[in-house]
Amino acid sequence: MRFAAIVLAAAGLLLTAFAPAPAPGYHLEAKVALPDGGWDLASFDAATGRVYLARTDALDALDVASNQVSKLAPATRGHAAVAINGGAEVLLTDGGTDMARIFDAKSGAQVAAIPTGKSPDAALLDPASGLALVMNARSGEVTLIDPKTHAAVGKIEVGGSLELAAADGKGRVFLNVEDKNELVVLDIKGRTAKHVALAGCDGPTGIAYLALSHRVLSACANGVAILTDATTLKSAGSLAIGKGPDTALYDPVRHRALVPCGRSGDLWVFEDSAKGVKPLGAVPTQVGARTAALDPKSGRVYLPAADYGPPATPGGRAPIKPGSVVMVVMAP
Repeated sequence: MRFAAIVLAAAGLLLTAFAPAPAPGYHLEAKVALPDGGWDLASFDAATGRVYLARTDALDALDVASNQVSKLAPATRGHAAVAINGGAEVLLTDGGTDMARIFDAKSGAQVAAIPTGKSPDAALLDPASGLALVMNARSGEVTLIDPKTHAAVGKIEVGGSLELAAADGKGRVFLNVEDKNELVVLDIKGRTAKHVALAGCDGPTGIAYLALSHRVLSACANGVAILTDATTLKSAGSLAIGKGPDTALYDPVRHRALVPCGRSGDLWVFEDSAKGVKPLGAVPTQVGARTAALDPKSGRVYLPAADYGPPATPGGRAPIKPGSVVMVVMAP
């Protein structure tokens, strides 16, 4: 992920995109206090009603009914957390140990530690194969894990700095490669990877599969989201977004794609239909809110964020102000 965006924003160097139209319906519902410290990716588990947040030193769980936050398990540079086995367990990518760690969702006890490639980052549970996919950012391959046996069952060589992925539910997984400006199509059964150039995209990170239009949305660091036809794998246009995206979400109930942008501090909303993808506007969130999780039933979007102080050295990372880390809750 590109953390430099947060440094620039905190230093007062925020770049301003054109003012978007307000996104219909979405509004700030709450800000829930979180423990101090850094974070990366969030995910929602409908079985437990929790938002899981991978933290620098912990795996946090937010109960969405009560807004109560608990530290479920320790981590060493946690990057992504994904519920597995019907919500009974949680898989956490642990960048400090190059492991995928599996924890009991109730007790937080570790039940398995599975070696991955170097710097495991994003993770995804593929509904078609039932496998958990771990994207290894430094070694450039995808580790395939069987949640039932708690074992790695193969890998797919891709190459490059691997970012987030999205599944079509039919055995294909779409994956962004940040340093190559590529979209990669993984055939999970065949263990193959097909590379597609993302023209006009610099540093793709967040990704979403849009079920009605059959498009893949890749959020790019240069203020655009590139659409790719999931069938032909040809470009299907581009959309303006804010600065500093790191995640993209798809709401299957409201048929909307959502792109949180941490540098410009807004959430960009797009309508998905069989006719195509239509921009609906953007709504302010908070500077630094670059990753998010979605509860499809309620439509709420959960975005971790914080306030930042000035960097200790020019160009350095801005420190998080103590007591300022929150989960921003946006409701439709």
